[in-house]
Amino acid sequence: MKQAVIAIHGGAGTITRAAMDAAREREYSAALEHVLQAGQRILAGGGSALDAVTEAVRLLEECPLFNAGKGAVLTRAGTYELDAAVMDGATLRAGAVACVQRLRNPVLAARAVLEHSEHVLFAGEGAEAFAAAQGLECVPPGFYYTAARTEQWQRARAAAGMLLDHDAATLVAQEQAGAEPIDPDSKFGTVGAVACDRHGNLAAATSTGGVTNKLVGRVGDSPLIGAGCYADDVAAVSCTGTGEMFIRAVAAHDVVAQMRYAGLSLQEAARRVVMEKLPAIRGRGGLIAVDRAGNVALPFNTEGMYRGSARVDGPVEVSIYG
Repeated sequence: MKQAVIAIHGGAGTITRAAMDAAREREYSAALEHVLQAGQRILAGGGSALDAVTEAVRLLEECPLFNAGKGAVLTRAGTYELDAAVMDGATLRAGAVACVQRLRNPVLAARAVLEHSEHVLFAGEGAEAFAAAQGLECVPPGFYYTAARTEQWQRARAAAGMLLDHDAATLVAQEQAGAEPIDPDSKFGTVGAVACDRHGNLAAATSTGGVTNKLVGRVGDSPLIGAGCYADDVAAVSCTGTGEMFIRAVAAHDVVAQMRYAGLSLQEAARRVVMEKLPAIRGRGGLIAVDRAGNVALPFNTEGMYRGSARVDGPVEVSIYG
């Protein structure tokens, strides 16, 4: 029996310490702890890694603090487009959806694609129709609404720029504090989970609302197997960051490939991808990964990353900054 473990992330970059008060930090930490405890219970009860990561990401989609599901960001047209993917490392089965606008939990739709379809990726109306046929809950676009995201989108439109997740809030808070922003693109909104169950099986799941003020139809790395999400019998990986760069680097798969073909440890393979390969093409963000021995890696090249991990019968550990 392996020592089961789950790790999650809620996006890399984070707002700066100056813009994060103690109450807000406790709110994020409590949300991460709640999700980890749910995944921990599934694994402790003998549940599969696939079940654990699916439920963890579903809960993250339900939390308006994160850019996935409820609390997703808006496109340039003021609409919502959500993406998600899941992968079962034991079988290499995978499912994903992109640009969905009326599914409550895109990760459940991705799981349905994995289990009930011969395909891997559905997009737009086709993804929604497939999910509805599987009995998944559809919601009106207003379900995703939060005042904070709408205000962020309005600021982004006024700036005629493309800001990632909490960037706008960060800039405003720093301006009020008289501080200069550390990075104009310092927050990347994605959630994800990876797990190893008691049988040594691995799984990964990733979900996102995309990029604030993005062009309609843009798809990042999150629903692309091998880019933002990957799992096999070596490791499971979920990414968060500048999606286009993670796609170009095939970042999630590259961690596994370096372990399989170069014999690197999980920690070293993850470090090379996040600290060397991605920065070489101006890629910013981070990833979470576990291997079949239960090792965990949580590297990021930004100021911070909402993240945490928990082993069965062990403590829940969460962090935001480095």
